[in-house]
Formats: sequence, C-alpha cells, structure tokens
Amino acid sequence: MGWRGNCIAVDWGTTNRRAYLLDGAGQLIGKMEDDLGVLSVPCGGFPAAVADIQSRFGPHPVLLAGMIGSNRGWIETAYVACPAGIADLAPAIRWVVPGEIGIVPGLSSGEGAPADVMRGEEVQALGAVAAGLVPRDALLCHPGTHCKWMVLEDGRIARFRTMMTGEMFSLLKNGSILSPQLGGTIAANPSFIAGATEGLQGGDLLSGLFSIRARYVLGRPDEGAASFASGLLIGSDVRGGLAFDGPGPVALVGRPDLCALYARVLERAGREAIEVDGAAAFRAGIHALREML
Repeated sequence: MGWRGNCIAVDWGTTNRRAYLLDGAGQLIGKMEDDLGVLSVPCGGFPAAVADIQSRFGPHPVLLAGMIGSNRGWIETAYVACPAGIADLAPAIRWVVPGEIGIVPGLSSGEGAPADVMRGEEVQALGAVAAGLVPRDALLCHPGTHCKWMVLEDGRIARFRTMMTGEMFSLLKNGSILSPQLGGTIAANPSFIAGATEGLQGGDLLSGLFSIRARYVLGRPDEGAASFASGLLIGSDVRGGLAFDGPGPVALVGRPDLCALYARVLERAGREAIEVDGAAAFRAGIHALREML
C-alpha cells in the first residue's frame, strides 16, 4: 500500500461523511456520501466505519479530515497554529495506522490572535490554492454552519476568524419565537436582498430579526421571511468579513448553493467573487498532502 497510486480522501463532519477515491494524479474515480457523521458513529465504531469505506473502494491508503479529528471524533488530532500551509499540515498528520490511515490536523489562530479553530475548511482552502483555483494572496470565505474568513498570504493561511452564521440561522429556525415564520425556502429574492442590505449597512441585527415577528403579529407577514433572515445574517457576516482584509476579489470556497448566496451579497457590497466548489477543493487539498508523503 503506497501513496503514489489510488487513495481515499474522506471529509468527515458532524452530521455526514463524504469519501472520494482518487487516482495517482488526484483525479476522481469514485465517491460516496451518507449521513454517518461523527456523532452517529457508536463508541469504538470508527475502525469498522473506515473499513466500510475501504470495502467499497478497495484497500487503499486513507486520509481523513474534518470533525473526525476532534474530541468528538475518532482520535483527537492537535491543531497547527497559523500561519500554515500544506507543507505545515503534512508532517502533523496523526497516523492511526502508520503510513496507511491518517487524520489531517486542523488549524488554530496564531499567537496573540483571538482564540479560534477550524477542522476541514483548511483542506479546502489550501486545496483551492494548490489547484490554482484562487490566488495565493487573497481574502477567502468558506460559508457554512461556522463560516470561516481566511487571509491567504503566499499560499498559506495567515489568519482567520469564524462567524456562527449558519448555526445561528438554524437555532432561530428550529428553536426560537421566529420558528413559525422561518420555514420557507431561502432564495436570493427581494426579501433576501433587503435583509442583506440591512446587514451590510450595519443595521441592528437583533432588532432586525425581531422585526420578522413584529410584522407577523401586526398582520403584515413577509412570505420571504426566511430569506430576509438569511440575508440579514449573511449581510452582517460579510460586513465583518470584509473588514478583516483589504480590497480585491473574495474567494468563496464551499457548497455551491451557499457560495451563490454569499456572491450575491458581495455583489451588493461592490466586491467581485470567485466561486469554487468545496468538494473539488477538498480533493485537491488531499492530493497536495499525499504528494508530500
């Protein structure tokens, strides 16, 4: 078993896992996805869960990234402090089976910066750099449950910050007084743009959210309330993210549907967006790592 032939790349999150079979050149041969996130794996069940992936793709070496390396995953893997690039991650891989099954470390904020961490997004961001999909010096945003804003310098992640945008929307939708109004589909419609504009302009986020409830009880409900709330949160997110670095295009790496929403808000803010599919970037990141093994 070696790293110059086929290998398996696994992006293992809290609620799902995605596995890819790559050839020696990093090209996709096969893939699988299911809802067996790390929280769904029973105690002691990770060896069998990894063996299941290998049974589908063959007995190839495996690199895993994401929450699989957290204190809720298989084996907790230490963070690498920023600034960091692919060359810093490779020697810090935690080997479960030496040379055959390894867990990629996450990143932590550098010395003197506010406490922050990430697991999995760094592989996508650095993979996008390695594949030439984003500039080596850029502001990069990874939308998601915990949105990451990263400053890239010479192909390395120099610093980053996290916004709990996706999780906040989920909490509001599923466990707040706004829940009955937030059941609609989110789209980049006029309600979304109105919310995004308010968020970009620095409007009072908490007051803006409550206005959804107020309009409802006053008999003026907005059928696009979910889109308005999403736009308001993303607009606030983007406003904070853009203040993290200077002018220029913003690289969006992640789920295409989320990147498209953020691109609309960036357009509203007068900024160009470079949209990169997160799955492709992840595969590129794992390929760049395995070339160093």
